[in-house]
Amino acid sequence: MQKIGNIGVLTSGGDAPGMNAAIRAVVRAAIYHQCRIFGIRCGYKGLIEDQIEEMFSPSVSNVIQTGGTLLKSARCPEFRQKEGRHKAWENLKKHGIEGLVAIGGDGTFRGAQELSQEYGMPVIGIPATIDNDISGTEYTIGYDTALNTIVEAVDKIRDTASAHNRLFFIEVMGRDAGFLTLRGGIASGAEAVMIPELQNDEEKLRNFLESSYKKAKTSSIVLVAEGDEVGGALRLAEKVQKEYPEYDVRVTILGHIQRGGSPSAFDRVSASRMGVSAVEALLRGEKNVMVGLINGQIALTPLLKSVKEKKQLNRQLLELLDILSI
Repeated sequence: MQKIGNIGVLTSGGDAPGMNAAIRAVVRAAIYHQCRIFGIRCGYKGLIEDQIEEMFSPSVSNVIQTGGTLLKSARCPEFRQKEGRHKAWENLKKHGIEGLVAIGGDGTFRGAQELSQEYGMPVIGIPATIDNDISGTEYTIGYDTALNTIVEAVDKIRDTASAHNRLFFIEVMGRDAGFLTLRGGIASGAEAVMIPELQNDEEKLRNFLESSYKKAKTSSIVLVAEGDEVGGALRLAEKVQKEYPEYDVRVTILGHIQRGGSPSAFDRVSASRMGVSAVEALLRGEKNVMVGLINGQIALTPLLKSVKEKKQLNRQLLELLDILSI
């Protein structure tokens, strides 16, 4: 391992349960390897505004079980401009930071990649987004916790759906990807899912409404990804109500409850593994890579590949849903 004296860590983009566990792991791994570690508040905005403070082991005490991010996050249009990134670089130099760990999603990694390309700063990414849409890892931090939140909510809604023989459309997060919706649908026993990756899902829903639901179902749950082409759960429910006035249709939008809450054990352990691995990757001389999990093992993927390559949906899970929803 090579000697890096000072390491910076930031969180950017939408918060995800387990980010604090990742920060904790980065801080303590850096200290373990005799490095100084600096926390950058409010993501790239804080990097430009010099909101940078040294962290110590007690700085991350009693945070592994908390949601959100203790370093905060913020949008930063200024960082997209070369002048903004230059300010960020000057502040990194001011604190003697020689390597950066960026925790977040697609936008976070794009910013990190640009900073590294322009100034040669070694950057390691840690994927943290409930959408699980980052290529190069099977699981992103926060995804498992969000799934558990969805399942708990759907289980409660199904009680009401069954009591009143209702058809519920439940909107789940995932603007451009249906990973949460699909796996959440299987785990909660949903009869159908509507996701951006499927072009004929509305036709399949009609077939379901005209056959299985009409014949045998006393209640039904349909999970809808917020970015689905049909316009989300509200618009879809309005359309179905007009076409099938005999059905008692209801809508629930789960919203930001999916992003909050105490992280699951899986997210805590995954975040801890990725955080330690990110620091060790920096010390080995790695740069511009993302730490991910493939087949349960830590794997490194070039940052550029992780943001350019579209993660593919597991088609076997779609087939599984079709079999189980009859």
